[in-house]
Amino acid sequence: MASIHIDRRIRRRGATCGAPGRLVAALVLACGVTACGFHLRGEATYTFTTVYLNSPATSAITIDLRRSLEGAGSAKLVPEADKAQVVLDINSVEDDKHILSLSSGGKVFEYLLTKRVLFRVHDNEGNDWLPTSEVVIRRTYTYSDTEALAKTYEEARLWRDMQVDAVQQIVRRLQVAKKPDA
Repeated sequence: MASIHIDRRIRRRGATCGAPGRLVAALVLACGVTACGFHLRGEATYTFTTVYLNSPATSAITIDLRRSLEGAGSAKLVPEADKAQVVLDINSVEDDKHILSLSSGGKVFEYLLTKRVLFRVHDNEGNDWLPTSEVVIRRTYTYSDTEALAKTYEEARLWRDMQVDAVQQIVRRLQVAKKPDA
C-alpha cells in the first residue's frame, strides 16, 4: 500500500513539472524552425497593379486561379482585358492518365497522372511579361481491383492536389513577371 502512495506522488510531481518542460521544448522547437529560415508564405507581390484572367469561366483552374489572385496578392483582378495592366492567358490545361506498370498477372498495378498547364502573361500591346510557360505536375499511385472505390477517391484527391500545386506555381511565376524593356 505504501508503494502505491509513493507512486502517485511521483506521477503528480511529474505532471506539475511537465508544463514548464513542455513550454521550454516548444520554445526550442520554435527557435529551431525560425533559425533554418522558415517563414509563412504571406502575400504575393507583383510588379503590376491589375490583371485580367483570360480563361474559360467554367474551368476548374480558372476558379482556383481567380480565388488565389483575389485572396493573396497585391494585384487587383479586373473583369475586362482593356482595363488591366497585364493579361494572364491560360492557353491549355491537359490531364493525362497513363499506365505506369502492370502486375505479373497483367493487371494495372500503377498509374501516372500528369497535369500540364500552358500560360502566358502579356500587356495590351502584346508585349510579353512572361513568355508562354508550362507547369507540369506528375503523381503516381498504385491500383488494386480489390480496393477500386478507395483508389477512385485517391485518384480524385491526387487530381485536386495537382490542381492546387499548378495554381501555386503559376502565382509564384507571376511574382517574377517584369515589364519588357522598350
